Amino acid sequence: MINSYQKNKIILGLDPGIADTGFGVISVAGSKISSLDYGSIKTSPKDDFLDRLLKLDQELKKIIDKYQPDLVCIEKLFFNNNAKTALIVGQARGVLMLRIKKSGAKLLELTPLQIKQGISCFGRADKNQVKKMIKLILNLKEVPKSDDAADALAAAICASNLKI
Repeated sequence: MINSYQKNKIILGLDPGIADTGFGVISVAGSKISSLDYGSIKTSPKDDFLDRLLKLDQELKKIIDKYQPDLVCIEKLFFNNNAKTALIVGQARGVLMLRIKKSGAKLLELTPLQIKQGISCFGRADKNQVKKMIKLILNLKEVPKSDDAADALAAAICASNLKI
């Protein structure tokens, strides 16, 4: 007899940033993919940098505790001409990766190019193309307004297509 109960796989996608970290949580059951939640973790530039990193950690912990993801896909930092910005985003990314490690979830890192190719079959797709594909794949009523949340959902969708 085949067991008809199959646990949905929960995947969290993250688009790291210091001011705005996008997140997207999806559920995968066989070939059906659905959105559970998406949005962004925002920090204020008026706050102390360490307080901003702490807020990222605390807010990501809440998301992980709520959804208990099996897999977390985080966007790799792409080369940035502004070394200061790259360093700051890298520090935020490190905080997020440490929280993922502490949660026990599997971690997958994908480049922006890999994510765009996985969503639109074109690595140079623009934001609107990516958002339209996310809306179609997840059967959303409208495209996500936040670019960061859309990128995070795209990362989660791409991760769902990999055999991990």
